[in-house]
Amino acid sequence: MLILIMETLSQYLFVVLFSPLAIGIFEKLKANIESRKGPSIFQPYYDLFKLLKKETIVTENSSRFFLYSPYIAFGIYSLIALIIPVFMTEPIIFTASGDFFAGAILFSLAAFVKIIGTLDSGSNFSSMGASRLMSFNFFGEGTLITVFFAVALISGTNNPYTTNHYLISHPLSNLTLVHIFAIFAFFMVFLYEFGKMPTQSEGNQEMGMIDSGIDYEYSGKALAINKWSSYMKTYLLGSVLINVFLIPWGMFNTFPLFFLNALTMIGKWLLLIVIVLVIDTSLAKLRLFRVIDYLAVAFTFSILFLILTEVIT
Repeated sequence: MLILIMETLSQYLFVVLFSPLAIGIFEKLKANIESRKGPSIFQPYYDLFKLLKKETIVTENSSRFFLYSPYIAFGIYSLIALIIPVFMTEPIIFTASGDFFAGAILFSLAAFVKIIGTLDSGSNFSSMGASRLMSFNFFGEGTLITVFFAVALISGTNNPYTTNHYLISHPLSNLTLVHIFAIFAFFMVFLYEFGKMPTQSEGNQEMGMIDSGIDYEYSGKALAINKWSSYMKTYLLGSVLINVFLIPWGMFNTFPLFFLNALTMIGKWLLLIVIVLVIDTSLAKLRLFRVIDYLAVAFTFSILFLILTEVIT
C-alpha cells in the first residue's frame, strides 16, 4: 500500500512540477533557433511564483464563479493526472475513477469551466476568445473522443493502462495504418491544444486571440492557477501522445526503479519538443479562420481511424 501511495504521489507531483518546465524548455529552444537569447527554461516558474504573490483583482460585473473557475479547472486536470498513464504504466490509486472516455470528458469539462468563467468577466476581448475557443473545440474534442474510442476497439479495452501494455506487448501494432492514422489525428489535436499549430497566431492581438483571451481579465493568484492548469493540460495530452501512441516503451513499474521514469519522460518530451519546434518554426502561419479547416482534417483522420479499425478487426 505504501508503494502504491508513493507511485500515485510521484505521478501527480511530476505532472504538476514538470509541466511548466516543458513549456520553458520549448520557449528556450525556440529562441535559440531564432538566434535570440530567450528566457530561462525556469521562466514559467518565476512567472507563476510572481503572480502567486500578487493580489487578484475581480471585475465589478463578474460573479464568484469568475474567481473560482481557475481552481475548479486545476482540480479537474489534477484528477486526469491520476487516471491516465502519464508517469506510471501500472494502475495507481485513482485509476479506477475513470478510463479514456472519462479523461476526454474531463478535458471537455475543464475547458467548459474556463470558458464560462471567462464569459462571466464581461470583457469583450475575453468573450471573443471564449467564443472562438468554443467554435474550434467542436472538432478538437470530437477528434479526441473518436481517437480514444477507436483505440479501445483495437485493444479491446478503454483502460489506458491496459492499452499501453497491449501496445508494448504487440510492437507491430504500432506500425499498422490504423495506428498511424491515430497518431496523425491525436498529434494534430495536441498541436492545437499546445497553441503551436501552423494556423494559430500567438499573443494578445485581437486577430490571434484564442487561448490568451481566456487569461485576459485574470490577475494575481487566479491568473497563476489558470496558467498552471494550461501547462498541465499540455503535459497530459503530450504524455498520452508519447506513452500510448508514439513511444510506449522505456517505463519502469517496480520500486524504486519507477523513479527513473522522470528521466525517461524528460527524454521523451525533449523528442516531442524537437518535433513541435520543427513544425512551429518551419511552416508559415495561416489566417485565424483556417483553424477550423485544420481541426476538420484532424477529425477526418480520426474518422478514418475509426473506420479502418472496424474494417481490419
